[in-house]
Amino acid sequence: MRRGGLKFRLIIGVAIVAFAYLRKCSQRQENPYTGKMQTISLNTEQEIQIGIRQAPAMANQHGGLYPNNQYQAYVDQIGKKLVDNSIAKKSAYKYEFHLLKDDRAINAFALPGGQIFITYALFSKLTDSNGRLNEDMVAGVLGHEIGHVLGKHSNERISEANFWKLITMGASVGADMGNLANNIGQQTLLKNGRGDELESDEIGVKLMLDAGYDPRYLINVMEILKAAAGPNRVPEFQSTHPDPENRIQKIKEAIRKYS
Repeated sequence: MRRGGLKFRLIIGVAIVAFAYLRKCSQRQENPYTGKMQTISLNTEQEIQIGIRQAPAMANQHGGLYPNNQYQAYVDQIGKKLVDNSIAKKSAYKYEFHLLKDDRAINAFALPGGQIFITYALFSKLTDSNGRLNEDMVAGVLGHEIGHVLGKHSNERISEANFWKLITMGASVGADMGNLANNIGQQTLLKNGRGDELESDEIGVKLMLDAGYDPRYLINVMEILKAAAGPNRVPEFQSTHPDPENRIQKIKEAIRKYS
């Protein structure tokens, strides 16, 4: 009975793993905005609804919205210009740009469906030599985040995570290999995360050019991020983000490609 029970568990485990792979194959499709083949399980409306539902909580984590309507209008104006003059306009996403009150965390991020955030800590550093806000630098940050939306990166991460959950379940049922399968999944997601950042930089360059902005200012943004990280920043191979120097090189290549 014990041997028979183990055999049954193995069969169930293999069936779960096979189902996971078949489902993943059925979800492979070409991203209409990048031409990249991806595993996508959410439709556009689902992406939009996820972003809208999560937006208030994300804002609250950063102290809420920045209480300056003039600055918010400035961000909205630049974001709208990027969207209206690029492929983003052809997407069905509902873009909203949020300036967050957080004056400590130098950060910007995007939720699926078009919810885009930038902290005041980063926003306030996007200035020229005279300390005035630089529109091209702000456009560089927002363009990069729009790139995450068009790249369907959150959608892909959710789809991949669900795939590895099934793989882990199958491995756990079939044998004591759940932790191994889970670790492989995490490593895969980490590697893809770096690729997402580089792809978003390239998309951002294209959006900036289409909207009449100078993409070389995105390099200035990378220099700000590099300085903010300091000399003890995490090595690239241990981070989901590529090293700023690597990103600068890729941005230069994208500028040559699209100019």
